[in-house]
Amino acid sequence: MNKEPKTMSENEESMESRLEQILNDALIKATDTYSVPPQIIWVDNSTIATLGNFSASTGKAKAKKTFNVSALVAASLSNGTVLNYRACLPEGKRRILYVDTEQSRYHCHNVLARILKLAGLPTDMDNQNLDFIGLREYTPAIRMEVIDYALAHNHGYGLVIIDGIRDLLLDINNAGESVEVINKMMEWSSKYDLHIHCVLHQNKGDNNVRGHIGTEMNNKAETVLVISKSTTNPDVSEVRPLHIREKEFKPFAFTVNAEGLPEIAREHTCEQQSKAKSSRISYKDLTEEQHREALSAAFKEAPIKGYENVVQALMAAYEEIGFKRGRSIIAKLLQYLVNDLKLVIKKDKIFFYDMTPMEAELFSDNDNE
Repeated sequence: MNKEPKTMSENEESMESRLEQILNDALIKATDTYSVPPQIIWVDNSTIATLGNFSASTGKAKAKKTFNVSALVAASLSNGTVLNYRACLPEGKRRILYVDTEQSRYHCHNVLARILKLAGLPTDMDNQNLDFIGLREYTPAIRMEVIDYALAHNHGYGLVIIDGIRDLLLDINNAGESVEVINKMMEWSSKYDLHIHCVLHQNKGDNNVRGHIGTEMNNKAETVLVISKSTTNPDVSEVRPLHIREKEFKPFAFTVNAEGLPEIAREHTCEQQSKAKSSRISYKDLTEEQHREALSAAFKEAPIKGYENVVQALMAAYEEIGFKRGRSIIAKLLQYLVNDLKLVIKKDKIFFYDMTPMEAELFSDNDNE
């Protein structure tokens, strides 16, 4: 008995047709011609953003990342210069979508007002070229769907900001989720011919971008900017390229003025990243505020038992504020904190930060028993 030849099901035919179409669309021929991606944002003469690509800003908590992004958006909204960002979005691509996944509506509104002020636009009326949406209360899947829907149904976007890309994932260290989100960034930027700028935190213990999503972003992004607090002036934030395809720009610094707006810190000189320059900054040059910030992170409102344990905790905490040093320097720093600044108190093998009078009295009573 002859067997009838196997026929493809409708699903198999549909899949084969789809793969054939993708293969044809992906084929790059020597006879093809492609235009250079339009450049839309610069720092000095270095291109940091082009249409069809994505970039990112990163930094530790309180480094003023959102202030920095506000300046970048304001420059793009006004097609002018804000801080050191110069922007020129082409006709038909003047609209901006700002997506915030972290802050309350009240704080989102403050960011919106700041952007309009920086762009020299009225804050008591909506601007047709800026759409600001807050997605804090939604799940990662719904956030992704809303962004996808917005891009598909609203034409003219040239720049998309995702302030809190981490919130598009359930698990920041999930490799599969991270690849999926980064692929979505590449799909959206290419399909809709726009630029996406994402904001992501750095690790607390080092200067790496957080999680697997950070690794993917470093590998695929056109530009990654790092915003960090100055180690010599806690009121100043510095911006430098962590990764950039174009030539690197000279780091610049900004501070927040009395009106709550970022402005160039003209009297500030950015610290060089070289080891020689870094080594000239002593722990004695740090302000008390910087010491307290590091100590709060190291002690976490609890005493630390053991000399080696406190040294290791201080190494990690001081690195968080930009003061990365080896064990020998941190050991001298601990001695300085105990003997000179008296911010740390040592009793036997236990170290206390800001011990209250009640704690001191209690510990003294225990010593006398």
